[in-house]
Amino acid sequence: MRRRKTYTVACLSGDGVGPELMAEACRALAEVSRLHGFRVEDVHVPFGSEAVSRWGHPLPPSTRAAYLGADAVLVAVEGEPVLADVESELDLRASVTRVRFGARGDVRLISPLRPDLSDWTVEKAFEIARSSRARLASVDEDGAWRELVDETADRHDGVFVEHFSVAAGLPALAFEPDQFDVVVTGPRFGDALAEIAASLNREPRVVAWGRLAANGPGVFTPSHGKSHEEAGQGVANPSSMLLAVATMLGEGLDEHAAADTLATAVTSVHGNSRTLDRLLRGLAATTRQFTDAVLSELPATHANAEFRP
Repeated sequence: MRRRKTYTVACLSGDGVGPELMAEACRALAEVSRLHGFRVEDVHVPFGSEAVSRWGHPLPPSTRAAYLGADAVLVAVEGEPVLADVESELDLRASVTRVRFGARGDVRLISPLRPDLSDWTVEKAFEIARSSRARLASVDEDGAWRELVDETADRHDGVFVEHFSVAAGLPALAFEPDQFDVVVTGPRFGDALAEIAASLNREPRVVAWGRLAANGPGVFTPSHGKSHEEAGQGVANPSSMLLAVATMLGEGLDEHAAADTLATAVTSVHGNSRTLDRLLRGLAATTRQFTDAVLSELPATHANAEFRP
């Protein structure tokens, strides 16, 4: 019998709502990995201010060993200052901003973390496009950037490539995001386009972030910061955290089918259920109830759902 593939994920929960969100993330990770025939070992280690209170240091030796030896790093809250120290020890090369809107709408914006990482980033963007809808849009003003994209396209038959100037790409991304699949841009405009992508005025809209690595683990986070006011009340919305898990599965572990199953379930439930912290109308769900609804959707959003008993 062939052994199932096993991945190790270093889970950095931090404080605030982090532990609650990480608990839901690991529930979803366990279930979607079971459905798709692989295993994930989640290693939980102290991190940030929570680690300071317990160990006197934001990154104890056990924490460093965990994330340096992992296949991916999952962080429960963005904005923790010590996260920069974690990232500085990893071979991170590109950032990804992922936005899900509606049941199927999905945009991933990718840009290099430094100018000298452009070649690797463009190649990675094409790989991601091939695993998705095979559409890649390049947004930049640099002629050399366009040449790089076109040269890389020669190695990726079947990926449809479009070039946009920044003047055309920014409003298109803001007002017509449905036309995009993967968007790649150079380091000069990466932050501006990421801000536009993350603020898409679409409901339901879910955002997650990632830092992609060439060797070793990438880092994946939700789009919300830690909140002490909501901590322990079971009301925090886990949708962004769950999308971070989906992004980690696809762009970090190359388990693209599992990533699609989870991402589709998240946005399906997000459009019909709100937790108390984001309640606009209708009945509120707790953090656990929201995740329960996502887990119940996974068999239906599985790519082979029609063949499952």
